[in-house]
Amino acid sequence: MEPLIVFLALFGTIFGIAYVFLTTRNKERLSLIEKGVEASLFNSKGSKFSIAKFILNLALLFMGIGAGIFIGDLLSDSLNMKEEVAIPSMLFVFGGLGLVVGFFITRNLESKGD
Repeated sequence: MEPLIVFLALFGTIFGIAYVFLTTRNKERLSLIEKGVEASLFNSKGSKFSIAKFILNLALLFMGIGAGIFIGDLLSDSLNMKEEVAIPSMLFVFGGLGLVVGFFITRNLESKGD
């Protein structure tokens, strides 16, 4: 019974967030249209989704996680750090570093025009 409650709560949360997002976006767009704003405002050129950029960022994140596991294990062995502290901390540090590198690479690609 407990997994069913967790599943329903998770589904309800996702549905609630999507509902609020979509209704708010719709209200904003309707109010802008009533004021006479051009429809080209809704077509933002800078936020175009690209599967190649997504895969690049995902690959850099996973490479950072792998490096974090490796460095965390080295720290726990060589510096006698607790493994419970070394590995998770390095996961976050190197995973975040991978995302930052991915952000800068993506920004450079977008400025060059893909």
